[in-house]
Amino acid sequence: MPGKPRKVSAFFKILVVLTLICGALLAGGYYVLTSVQPLEVSEPDPVEACTFTADGDTDSLDPAQAGNAATIGGVAFARDLPREAVVIAYATVWQESKFYNIEYGDRDSVGLFQQRPSQEWGEPDELTDPVYASEAFYAKLIEITDYNDMPVYEAAQAVQRSADGFAYDQHEPVSRQMAEAFTGASGPTVSCVLPDGVGESDLEGARAEMARIFGADPGAVPPGGSYATGDLGWAMAQWAVANAKEYGIGSVTHQDQRWRAAAGQKGWTTIPEADAAPRGEVVLN
Repeated sequence: MPGKPRKVSAFFKILVVLTLICGALLAGGYYVLTSVQPLEVSEPDPVEACTFTADGDTDSLDPAQAGNAATIGGVAFARDLPREAVVIAYATVWQESKFYNIEYGDRDSVGLFQQRPSQEWGEPDELTDPVYASEAFYAKLIEITDYNDMPVYEAAQAVQRSADGFAYDQHEPVSRQMAEAFTGASGPTVSCVLPDGVGESDLEGARAEMARIFGADPGAVPPGGSYATGDLGWAMAQWAVANAKEYGIGSVTHQDQRWRAAAGQKGWTTIPEADAAPRGEVVLN
């Protein structure tokens, strides 16, 4: 006689159903994994910025800030001032304008240093000229006895006579880093990324402005190029990089190093000796 059919327990039925469901989910997951193409991750668009490196630290400014920083440092070369003078100037400008050449401020203050015409610093159009404003600041600074040995904030306050002189102190670390970079003391360490390219070329204008700032012709840097401020040749070369957008400078060459606007983030590169700049020259193209 045929045996009686065995009863299937409720637990076994549930187990079978769960097994079928898991199988379906795994199959569906496999289909999704094998049929959906991986997303392409695109590189982020480059950001317009200028970087500066000193003592192993790198930071960045936008080109307008970098151009003004290079000018302030350059004016110190014309006076052969110690690099500490540039540190003091930078700490002052960080507090006063963040390196933007503004035409407004507290009361009648204007420009990078927020100097006041009513306090006989000069006329507004003079004080918004970064070269004139820097010269005026340094002229006051060197009147202070032993300014080079004073705390940075005290020296800055002695010139500026601000409401809160200690505020300059917070900017000393980055100002020292910038001073080493923009005065050329650490070599070619200022580089700019200009994704939209440079403007209309005005190389003669750039050379004339460099001569006005540094007190030297970029085509005839004095032999050695070393001043109390830093390395004149590299300071001039990096001024050109920082101002490349304004003057339409496509490349800057000094010694065997070349910066090209079109190179993007590659910055300065070593070039063959045959292509190096003539001795004592900063070549703009």
